[in-house]
Amino acid sequence: MANQEDQFKKVISHAKEYGYVFQSSEIYDGLSAVYDYAQNGAELKKNIREYWWKAMVQMNDNIVGIDTAIFMHPTVWKASGHVDAFNDPLIDNKDSKKRYRADVLVEDYTAKIEAKIDKEVAKAAKRFGDSFDKDQFLATNQRVVDYQEKINTILKRLGKSLENEDLVDVRNLIDELDIVCPISGSKNWTDVKQFNLMFGTKLGASADSAMDLYLRPETAQGIFVNFLNVQKTGRMKIPFGIAQVGKAFRNEIVARQFIFRQREFEQMEMQFFIQPGTQQEWYEKWKENRMKWHLSLGLGQENYRFHDHEKLAHYADAAADIEFKFPFGFKELEGIHSRTNFDLSQHEKFSGKKLQYFDNDLKESYVPYVVETSIGLDRMFLAVFSNSLEEEELENGTTRTVLKLPAVLAPTKAAVFPLVKKDGLPELAHEIINELKWEFNVFYDEKDAVGKRYRRQDANGTPFCITVDHQSLEDKTVTIRHRDTMEQERVAISDLKTMINKAVAMKEWLMKI
Repeated sequence: MANQEDQFKKVISHAKEYGYVFQSSEIYDGLSAVYDYAQNGAELKKNIREYWWKAMVQMNDNIVGIDTAIFMHPTVWKASGHVDAFNDPLIDNKDSKKRYRADVLVEDYTAKIEAKIDKEVAKAAKRFGDSFDKDQFLATNQRVVDYQEKINTILKRLGKSLENEDLVDVRNLIDELDIVCPISGSKNWTDVKQFNLMFGTKLGASADSAMDLYLRPETAQGIFVNFLNVQKTGRMKIPFGIAQVGKAFRNEIVARQFIFRQREFEQMEMQFFIQPGTQQEWYEKWKENRMKWHLSLGLGQENYRFHDHEKLAHYADAAADIEFKFPFGFKELEGIHSRTNFDLSQHEKFSGKKLQYFDNDLKESYVPYVVETSIGLDRMFLAVFSNSLEEEELENGTTRTVLKLPAVLAPTKAAVFPLVKKDGLPELAHEIINELKWEFNVFYDEKDAVGKRYRRQDANGTPFCITVDHQSLEDKTVTIRHRDTMEQERVAISDLKTMINKAVAMKEWLMKI
């Protein structure tokens, strides 16, 4: 666990040092769990957003995108169940005066058992070498089997208690597992209570006539209330989807783990409207489809897994998370949910307006069922960033810090250096920049020795470094260096655009799906 913590600290400090993520209002000592995306972070975030949008909207002729307002009529949240049921189970430690999410305390406990399993696997892999069969070991090693059984029993009980809103049993479980406060080390807990996560605000010029509103806690409802508008104006035929990227707000009491859990965050969601009875087939299809999207980025298949929900929301008939191995363990990155017709039916009921689809093939009207895919953009950012940060031992005994971002997402695609700051080399370097910047985000650097400039770009995640030297003036060729392999090759200036494009174009990456 200590090693994981060290790695995570490195991720956070690297994100700041290289202009990816800053603490919000830092000069005023910041605001807890609120972050700003810096110059490189804004680019990386934009590229992830675009990679999702292209795959989801542009490549599917039956999915369209919308952008709905953060403020919505307050009855929306009554209909969706957020006013009555959008709660987290909270528990306070009387000694440290710190507040925790009860379910997270239990999940952190099981994560420690999971770390023990990983340790056993690592030990066995070392012992057996190439003949090691991980799956067989997980299934047959008694200690590992017992650990896994313990995890399953705990999570099953937690899921059931939360589903039944049995907060007394959640508290009992914390007591039985001897879970202590991470700060005070004591077991002096309060009872578990529910806490609503929505941010309230007011709309109107005067306090007397102001209307109570909420900042939206999710982007999905904006899609549901516009279902009929989009279907009719787009002449959409079921099955079809509506996608949206946008900000959502949750008054997270236990916001932590950097940008993993924030109070203001961005979601990328798609609601897929289908004929009732076909939901199982579409649910499986979207699970497979979304996993392929993740794997196309090359972050390693072993870092993803599906986690089927023990505890289903009252409106869902199936739900799974795509979990990613963050520096603090496997955690939810994306949710795929079969939401039945709950949302549209609720909005029909509360608004008094019909939200039905007339199916020409069946010659009947019905309220469509929905399969949802929902991914946190900030979490995706953290998954990509933390997975890409590496310390590499080089052959000459030195180390380099390299951010091996998927080239398609890297903020800067190429850095251009003149070997020296004279003899017309800077001028030629600027000519190359002016040519490339129409298509790529490029960077010019002439400060320090070339080796130092390479290191800076490695740490920044830039896939290519282009060096202009005296030979370049004679034969119009440059040296291009590849970030991941550090290999260098001589190429014609006229070939640069094609070469970079092949490595960074979204088309080249999305075709893997």
